[in-house]
Amino acid sequence: MIDTPMLQTLAHFLDVTSFRHTLITSNMANIDTPGYRTRDINFLQELHRAATRVEWALYSPVTRQVQGLVERPDGNNVSLERESLLLAEVQLRFRTAVELVRSEFRQLSAAINEGK
Repeated sequence: MIDTPMLQTLAHFLDVTSFRHTLITSNMANIDTPGYRTRDINFLQELHRAATRVEWALYSPVTRQVQGLVERPDGNNVSLERESLLLAEVQLRFRTAVELVRSEFRQLSAAINEGK
């Protein structure tokens, strides 16, 4: 398999982004669950942890409850507006990373084809 430092970094970025996407959609799915508390990750901190992890298979992002959100009478503090905004941001980050991966593969393909 082709394993360049840039592709490794992008793989970690995509993994952390996918994990955050899952958290956000889980928050949205639980908007009507009494007592549900919004969960998130510190994206930059988790990206750093993922990139410096020696044993990638053992990496597990650290989730936390989001503080400072308005809590409804049923104890739920999910804000659809906040989650929608974060979801759009995560989708943009993911698409950007995918384009960078494609660019890396195009460069590798060009290098291989020029050598023929």
